[in-house]
Amino acid sequence: MGGQLAKQVLKHIRGQQDLLVSLLRDLVTAESPSSEPAVHERARHVFMSALIELGWHVAETGPVDGPRHVYARPVRHKKGAPVQLIIGHYDTVWPVGTVIDRPFTINGNMIRGPGVFDMKGGLAQLVIAIKTIQDFSLEPSVVPIVFVNADEEIGSRTSTRYIRHLANLANRALVLEPALGDAGSLKTERKGIGRFTITVHGKAAHAGLDPAAGASAILELSHVIQKLFAMNDVDSGITINVGTIDGGVQPNVIAPHSTAVVDVRVPTVADGDRIEKLIHGLQPETPGVRLRVEGAIGRPSMESTPRNEALWLQTVAIADQLGIELSRAKVGGGSDGNTTSQYTATLDGLGPVGHGAHAQHECLYIDKTLDRAALLTMLLLAPPTETLALEETG
Repeated sequence: MGGQLAKQVLKHIRGQQDLLVSLLRDLVTAESPSSEPAVHERARHVFMSALIELGWHVAETGPVDGPRHVYARPVRHKKGAPVQLIIGHYDTVWPVGTVIDRPFTINGNMIRGPGVFDMKGGLAQLVIAIKTIQDFSLEPSVVPIVFVNADEEIGSRTSTRYIRHLANLANRALVLEPALGDAGSLKTERKGIGRFTITVHGKAAHAGLDPAAGASAILELSHVIQKLFAMNDVDSGITINVGTIDGGVQPNVIAPHSTAVVDVRVPTVADGDRIEKLIHGLQPETPGVRLRVEGAIGRPSMESTPRNEALWLQTVAIADQLGIELSRAKVGGGSDGNTTSQYTATLDGLGPVGHGAHAQHECLYIDKTLDRAALLTMLLLAPPTETLALEETG
């Protein structure tokens, strides 16, 4: 596999614009908000049918009455060959009806619509890549296994266990989340993300007649909030934000309860372990109150590991063959790449190039997204990612 094949693949995929548009139209108009798994069937059917038409084995998994995820693999593959995991999601942040207000539209080189960038464009790229490999009568030496979940936008609550299992078996993981910015930077580092709920239990009393008989949960929460904000270390990339608070009964009642919900972002797994212990170790200062701390770092940090670096360098070499210039970035948001990175070489942001994830101006660029489909195709055809030398010297 060399530069000549790369050029042929790129030319072929640049001729697949009609397929890209058709797939995206079907995927985007089939709305699939994370919070409403009951309406996911049409979007799931569109994606599954596209793979079935290519002769793949496709199955659903997940809770019967909850989000249903898609697992797919080639029907024929080399026995005992290494596998590569391709990760995506078909759920979006947009409620049903958004496509009426912001319909699927094409304006020159740009496609707009809810979920087109994050990340139904990545699913369309995958179908085009698999079709291209078949069009060229090629067979990857690393067997592609696809897992597309339905709850990524709400933390992959039911799908993470499947992702962990598959990543542990894989030589590498390719994550089809959208690229970053006009340059289409790939995402090689992501912060770990934690969500914590801190509940303070106090004691009610009349604020005027007998205030000393009470124990204010709100007063204690104010101490807790100060301790949490003191954990921030922006220069090191550690951020702790108290996003919402609630509590109390009436202005004339000493508050018997209060609650804070906390978002945590950390650059390394070690930072996450440390901050998690600090939060769970909080102790009350106000007499007569008690604290209950719930939560954890749900998505560990995706760090620059030797195996991740090896996959990045392998991808840069492939991009050079295609004539595509690549850059990389560290980002604060999380994805399922955070999970796969704990088990195997991971590269994120291989999806569409555009703008506006989770925003009303969401869009992708057709030409750059097709080029990224070519990059994905060549990655799927690449030999196993070798990490031993880097690990020995890293």
